[in-house]
Amino acid sequence: MTNPAAIRLTLHKSALAGMQARPKSLARALAYQAEEDVPEAVAHATEEDFQDVLYTSHSTDQLVELWRKQLTQWDYAENPGWTGTEPRTDERRAAVLDLLGLSEETKKLLIALVPVPRTAGQVVIATERTPWYTPQSQQGRTWYWPAYHRLLTEKGWPETGIAGLDAASDSVVAHLADPTSAEAYQSKGLVVGYVQSGKTANFTGVIAKAIDAGYRLVIVLGGTLNLLRAQTQRRLDMELVGRENILRGASEYESDYADDPAWSKGKFLTHGGLPSALGGFDIVRMTTRDNDYKSLLQGIVALEFEKQEPALPLHDPRNLHRSSARLMVVKKNKSVLTKLVKDLNKIKTPLSEIPVLIIDDESDEASVNTANPNKPDAERTAINQKISELLRMLPRAQYVGYTATPFANVFVDPSDTEDIFPKDFIVSLPRPVGYMGVQDFHDLDSPLPPEERTFANSNERARVRDIHLVSDEDDTALQQAMDMFVLTAAMKLYREANGLGDRYFQHHTMLIHESVRTAEHRELLGRVTQLWWNSGYAGPSGRERLRELFETDLAPVSHVRADGHATPSTYEELAPYIGAAAIRIGGDDQPIIVVNGDKDIETGEADFDKRSIWKILIGGQKLARGFTVEGLTVTYYRRRTNNASTLMQMGRWFGFRKGYQDLVRLYLGREETMGKKDIDLYEAFEAICLDEETFREQLQQYAEPVDGKPQVTPAQVPPLVSQHLSWLKPASANKMYNAELVEIRSPGKPIEPAAYPTKAATIKRNTERWRPLLDSLGATPTAFTTQSGKGGSLARTFQGLTGTVSHRELVSLLGTLEWERPGHFAPHLTYLSQLDGTLAQVDDWLIVAPQLSSVGRVDASVLGSVPLSLVRRRRQQGKVSFGRIAGLEHRTAALDLVGAGSSSADGSPQPLVGPRRGVALLYPVVEADNEAQVRAAAPAGTADPSRVIMAFTLIPPKSAIDSARQLVRFRTKDSSHYGEAIVPNAE
Repeated sequence: MTNPAAIRLTLHKSALAGMQARPKSLARALAYQAEEDVPEAVAHATEEDFQDVLYTSHSTDQLVELWRKQLTQWDYAENPGWTGTEPRTDERRAAVLDLLGLSEETKKLLIALVPVPRTAGQVVIATERTPWYTPQSQQGRTWYWPAYHRLLTEKGWPETGIAGLDAASDSVVAHLADPTSAEAYQSKGLVVGYVQSGKTANFTGVIAKAIDAGYRLVIVLGGTLNLLRAQTQRRLDMELVGRENILRGASEYESDYADDPAWSKGKFLTHGGLPSALGGFDIVRMTTRDNDYKSLLQGIVALEFEKQEPALPLHDPRNLHRSSARLMVVKKNKSVLTKLVKDLNKIKTPLSEIPVLIIDDESDEASVNTANPNKPDAERTAINQKISELLRMLPRAQYVGYTATPFANVFVDPSDTEDIFPKDFIVSLPRPVGYMGVQDFHDLDSPLPPEERTFANSNERARVRDIHLVSDEDDTALQQAMDMFVLTAAMKLYREANGLGDRYFQHHTMLIHESVRTAEHRELLGRVTQLWWNSGYAGPSGRERLRELFETDLAPVSHVRADGHATPSTYEELAPYIGAAAIRIGGDDQPIIVVNGDKDIETGEADFDKRSIWKILIGGQKLARGFTVEGLTVTYYRRRTNNASTLMQMGRWFGFRKGYQDLVRLYLGREETMGKKDIDLYEAFEAICLDEETFREQLQQYAEPVDGKPQVTPAQVPPLVSQHLSWLKPASANKMYNAELVEIRSPGKPIEPAAYPTKAATIKRNTERWRPLLDSLGATPTAFTTQSGKGGSLARTFQGLTGTVSHRELVSLLGTLEWERPGHFAPHLTYLSQLDGTLAQVDDWLIVAPQLSSVGRVDASVLGSVPLSLVRRRRQQGKVSFGRIAGLEHRTAALDLVGAGSSSADGSPQPLVGPRRGVALLYPVVEADNEAQVRAAAPAGTADPSRVIMAFTLIPPKSAIDSARQLVRFRTKDSSHYGEAIVPNAE
């Protein structure tokens, strides 16, 4: 070996190979390797030589790439024994370079060539456990994780991405039970990712590490559809199981992937031989791409676990690490899971000895028990029952749920030991680099006013297009979306020809999602087909539409967001690729694929693994959860739903869009459709984003350790779940039986409690508590005027007695009130109590007691107050709440006073309210059927405090707690600790 660069590279590889456990003196490592293994490298075994090379190196040089890989591993290491610094920080890198013993100049050169990664890490909330999964404990036993690591490297994953996956999967496996432990323990956890953000990659890494550590039966619950189950099976077979375990001695042509292009192109993982013949252990597949789990009948032996030492249990290391692993990818289907349970009960290996890992993909779908716990003898729902049965019969089973929409999972009752509440850990995965999520389509917290937003500084302007329909036959927006689909197809072909080299866009798709109903898909297929063939992409009319769309939309966006990718300056440059694009899409006379299970109208196979797909996809539920629509560039979306989890899962436009982020377009239904008020889907997705980020912030808050120990565990204080839109619940109603409303944040919104007490003694106690505020009311009424109608033509005026009270005094009083149902007002009180904290958004409240103007009104003193108009109200039939309290004109005036109304009446007493003052409307309510009963409650003008309910409506100032948005928070009920804010530790 005479090439100095090659000698140096070999020398550094050998030196770094000896530092896998921790960084050590580079000078000593280089000298040792030169002396022992590479004698001719003595001249290159010095830091000075390394420094000289770094002066002239580029970031892509082989030596720099070698150091990038190793530095990244040290940067990402979680809780290493050689430093107490946080991962991915300047302090961590400084600690590494100090341990390497490098000079200041060499340090600067390395940092310049390999910057410190700034990506966020995973957030973990977990119970405290004895550490068992350490690098030392796994030495000499790893097989499948190194193979998976190697595959990801060959696929072109950046080192930071692999290191992040390594750290995140470590954090999951470390919180499982030790598979070799004599004592069985069952961990339950939840991993929260983003929609289409690489959760499968994470659980593939978790499975690889878990089976390396000793888990010998892996059950992957792969969604509720064959489509998703097959997709998950293929991914695991290709990236984890490998060719040799798939074939097991059979010929290449006997593989269930013989017709898969990736199989023939060598993209499936290879081990170089059957792992068991190479010192490793095999993975035996119990399911295949085309076949879900089936009853084994006489072949039940396939589930038997071999023991080298029959007298010892399977989980003993002398048996465990010499046994094959079993893997099955099973659909969440009652009959399939029933077969599995039945077969497991037949095998001879004691189930109590088998370390089992259950991975539940899309764990908030079907897995959660949706039976109403308030109904007597309520049975668990079918899939939840089967999962509970598996966990009950497999005491060494570990359950890990994966989802991007975790709200249903955290609403599970922690005290239900047979359910899937993540009692041991919750891991929140970071947003991956290059991932397009909700944030990439919205301008959250943008300081720019709408008129100053451009394609360059506004995600909404760049990527979102509104759908406004004037009639059922209006296909204007749909036509434009299809035109954009063709234009972006041409742009991809242009980029393939200009700078992408051997890279190409294998898939290019458009998704149309208007409904889940197959009958409506049939009608939609006809409309879209007709539009396609009438589009005239080969003629002047179609080309003119494309030119206009290119010049007004595609080109301006790409010129400022192309991120260095080739972009034509004029339409003429792109025009030669239009025809080829149209042919790629519709040249086979089938430009559209329907994916909905209706065999009569499904027009093609949406199998992205078997072929390149450049098509328009029409679908509903089958394309709405878990299934990845590859190459998705244009989405036309109009379907609505009333819960955040379902809506978020339908966001198929989220994901990785390498090389074409600037081309992505979302056509979305907005408020006006066919002249009628409709759901603003854009606002809904923005609300989901806020809900999601609030949830992650809660996890982050709980994850911060105190004195090296976790503050709380998932079971002690389940994270709060937020709701930013009143009509968009976090999860479907049958997944929220166990959700407890804990806060309603309502700046500028009326708060009108219900459930006032019904017993005279309680009513009297409440009324007496209002005495200080009643004493604050002045005797001289103030006139309040509101205007409504076109141009403010309708004006209404009422008189009200007023007073002021400090925020602290009002909240203190409200906290003493008794209610027929205490939980109804508590969420509002939680919010109000925060307004006098460090943020101090409310100083005081204007109390307004409206005076009635009717001839038969009854005025009376309440506990010595100035005379007040008593208000007659009736409770709703069968309920404890009144239909309403505040009059419409009173509420309108109060909203105007805090700046949240629409009235602009002249003479309205605006100076009474500043930006830090709320308004409280106060009503002495008598529950009565007529005026005579009201007068009877106030003989001689003095009200009986046991018959007068002091009812109220509060309007906090619009500025209170940052946002004018309504926010609702839920928490999980723990039925074993009902009413406790924090559940005590067991010890």
